[in-house]
Amino acid sequence: MEKTGQLKKEIGLAVAMSLVMGTVIGSGIFMKPGKVIEYAGGSSLALLAWVLGGILSIAGGLTIAEVSVRIPKTGGLYVYLEEVYGRFWGFLCGWMQTIIYGPAIIGALGLYFGLLLGDLFSLPTSWNLGLGIVTVLFLTIMNGLGTKYGGSIQVITTVCKFVHILLIIIFGLWKGNEQVLSVGSGVTAHLGMGAAMLATLFAYDGWMLVGFVAGEMKNPSKHLPIAIIGGLSIVTITYVIINIAMLHVMPAPEIVTLGTKAAGTAATRLLGNMGGKLVTVGILISIFGCLNGKILAFPRIAYAMALRKQLPFSNLLAKVSAKSGVPFAAMWFEVVLALIVMLFSNPDYLSDMAIFAVYLFYILSFIAVFVMRKREPNFSTYKVPLYPVIPLIAIVGSLFIVLTTLVNEFGDSMLAIGITLIGLPVYYYIHYKKSKLGE
Repeated sequence: MEKTGQLKKEIGLAVAMSLVMGTVIGSGIFMKPGKVIEYAGGSSLALLAWVLGGILSIAGGLTIAEVSVRIPKTGGLYVYLEEVYGRFWGFLCGWMQTIIYGPAIIGALGLYFGLLLGDLFSLPTSWNLGLGIVTVLFLTIMNGLGTKYGGSIQVITTVCKFVHILLIIIFGLWKGNEQVLSVGSGVTAHLGMGAAMLATLFAYDGWMLVGFVAGEMKNPSKHLPIAIIGGLSIVTITYVIINIAMLHVMPAPEIVTLGTKAAGTAATRLLGNMGGKLVTVGILISIFGCLNGKILAFPRIAYAMALRKQLPFSNLLAKVSAKSGVPFAAMWFEVVLALIVMLFSNPDYLSDMAIFAVYLFYILSFIAVFVMRKREPNFSTYKVPLYPVIPLIAIVGSLFIVLTTLVNEFGDSMLAIGITLIGLPVYYYIHYKKSKLGE
C-alpha cells in the first residue's frame, strides 16, 4: 500500500528539540578539542573559539527559524531557497543536498560508528565497513516503520548521550586540578583563531535539519523556533563546559598530543580503566543518534523535490507508505548513495566536502530573511531578534567557512562545486520536458 504526498504530522516539541541536539552532538565534541587548542595556540583562545562557534550557530538558528516559520514545509533549506529565489536556486541546493551532503554525512557517520564499534570489541579492521553498513541499514529500517519510531530513537539517544558527557563534566570539575586558562598549546606554529573556529563549527553542524521535517510537525510556528534556539543553546553550554572539565583534568599540551584519544584518557583518569570504554560507548551513542537524525531528515529533501517533479524518477521518489507515512523510496535512494560512498571513501574526506558544499547555500538562506522582510513586512508570528545584526553575523560566519575552506582545501572545494554544477543539465532537461508537456 502506498500513496503520493501527505506526510503524517507526528513530530512534537520533544522530538524536534532532540533532533536539533541529537544531530549536532555527534563525534565532533570528542574529536576536536585537541585541534581547537592547537589551532588557537592556547586554552583561553580555544574556549573563546568554542563560544564564538556557538554564537555563530545560534545566530544561524535564530535567522533560519524565521525563514522556517514563514515557510513551514518539508524539505528545509531546499524549499526555503526555492520559495525565495525561484526553482533554479532551489533545485541546485536540493541537488547538492541529495547527491553530496546527505549521502556524504550519512556515510561518514556510518564509517565512524563502524570504526569505533570495531575498536571497542577489538575486532579486525576488515569488519569496520560491514559494521557501519549494518548500522545504516538498521536505522533505515527503523525509520521506515514510521516517523514516531525514528523520533523515539532520537529522543532516547539524545538523553543517553548526555549521561557520559555529564560524568566527564561532574568528575572533571570535581577531581581535576590543572590550570584551565592561559595555558599554551605546546605547539610552536598555530593556524590562529580562524582555523580554531572552523574546527568548532564542524562540531556544531546539523542544526538546520529540523527544518527538513517542518511539514511533519504538529505546530511548526510555535515549536520550530523553540527547538532550534533552545537546542543550540544547550549544545553550546555543554560544549564549553566539557572543554573546561577536560582542561581541568589534563594540561592543554597533553590534550593536543592525545588528539582524538583525549576524552577517553580523561575518563580513564577520572573513572578508572572502564572510563575509556565508557566514553567510547558514549561516543557510539552520540554517533548513533546523530546518524538516526540524518536518516530521518535527509530523505525529505529528495521527497520534496520529487513532489515538484524536479528529479529523475520523481513519481517513484514521491511515494509515501500508506501505513507508516514515510517517504520510503526517497529514504532508500539516499541510503543507497550513502552506502556507495562508504565503499569508496573515508569519513574525514566525506565530512569536509559535505560541510563546504552546504555552507555555500547557507549564505543564501540567511540573506533570504532580508528578502522576505521586504516582501512581507507585516509578518509577525516570529521575527529574528536584533535584526539585522543577528542575520549579518550568520552571513559573515558562513562566508568565513567558505573562504577558509577554499584557501585550505582548494581541490576538494572545486570537486564539490563541480558535482553541484553537474545538476545543471539535469535541471534544464527536466525543465525542457515539463515545457513540452505544458506543465
